[in-house]
Amino acid sequence: MLIQRGAYLAVAADCAACHRSATGATQYGGGLAINSPVGKIIASNITPSVSGGIGSFTEEDFRRALKEGIGRGGTPLYPAMPYTAYRNLTDDDVRALYAYFMNAVPPDDRRPPATRLDFPFSIRTSMRVWNALFLDDGREVKPLSPQLERGRYLVDALGHCSACHSPRNWLMAEDNRKRYLSGGAVDGWYAPNITSDPDVGIGSWTQAELAQYLRSGHVRNKAQAAGPMAEAVEYSLRFLDEADLNAIAAYLKQTPEIGTPDAGGSSLPAQRSNAAPLPVDASISVPGAALYASACASCHRMAGQGAYDGYFPSLIRNADVRAVKPNNLVMTILYGVERRGDNGQVWMPAFGQTLNDAQVADLANYVSMRFGRRMEHVSADDVATLRNGGPTPVIAWLPYVLATFGALFVVALGYWVLVVRGRRARRDAGQPD
Repeated sequence: MLIQRGAYLAVAADCAACHRSATGATQYGGGLAINSPVGKIIASNITPSVSGGIGSFTEEDFRRALKEGIGRGGTPLYPAMPYTAYRNLTDDDVRALYAYFMNAVPPDDRRPPATRLDFPFSIRTSMRVWNALFLDDGREVKPLSPQLERGRYLVDALGHCSACHSPRNWLMAEDNRKRYLSGGAVDGWYAPNITSDPDVGIGSWTQAELAQYLRSGHVRNKAQAAGPMAEAVEYSLRFLDEADLNAIAAYLKQTPEIGTPDAGGSSLPAQRSNAAPLPVDASISVPGAALYASACASCHRMAGQGAYDGYFPSLIRNADVRAVKPNNLVMTILYGVERRGDNGQVWMPAFGQTLNDAQVADLANYVSMRFGRRMEHVSADDVATLRNGGPTPVIAWLPYVLATFGALFVVALGYWVLVVRGRRARRDAGQPD
């Protein structure tokens, strides 16, 4: 019973999405490279292999890794492993997870390559300072009903939703005290606002619609999951029971409203707008029209209404098409969609290898102008930035700043040794400067 519970908790915690092997051969064999602002972090092997995984971990070792971000032997982990959320796990759930991983997961002896980041991020002991500053986000919580408490536990602890859906400060810590779940950038994608705000959040969604989205990754005429959210649906959310899906939905519905119109929310909410798309003759000469006709219309149809009873989603009243920031529309064109939900597999081809940045920009502008009435312009440079993971955060410049100061220090030291000390030596010897 304990192992069965641990198996469910591992799914709810979405462990497989990151810890699956790079080739997909094993569920928890590790090796997947996770993009972060400071470099690629290689997910570890968490099978019970003694040589390659966590087979030598005691339950206390396992608990410290999950809740404190400290690996066996005292080595700090990087917060790509969401111990900032898992710290809220109950001791009983940690015990169940340990029992599952040690007794029911097949061991995999392959050892993934080590994570190697540039200086100063390679100094793992610096994470102790980061933990002291940010492990406790200081957010106050109030008592809730049993269903809402369960929803909060799933959202904040097991599901670690804020890891994507909360913005981060310049040191890459989640800003949950003031902007909890109000949206955040994730490797070029944008995890939208999921507070109860009716305009830029999920306030206008019904609880049933939210549960359906979590289960399938799709709600007709509203939104569809792609990128990291598609992975969350495929590896985790679609396997949760109805009570837990409804607990998550009920909890999100009552979160405080936080408006973020400048951070990727919809300026004209798709689900609340009845605006019709521009007629074909008003947009056919726009750059991107021919690309849409050749690459998109066979599935989404020329008028953008989608096809096959919603399998190919409508582009009208579509949250990604109408969003102020074009991140998810551009990323979907570049990388396509691939997910499994409770209602089967969904697939859209990726065009990132066949279209250049200018063509992707033209296509995104055409789709958003025609079907979303969004007139902001996407440039080829914008597409190139998103293709490379989004704007470079401040912390990523730290190695260059340190290198610059180091170079200046070396130059200053060399000047002092060669010039200042040389003059002093000549004066001491009675020689002119």
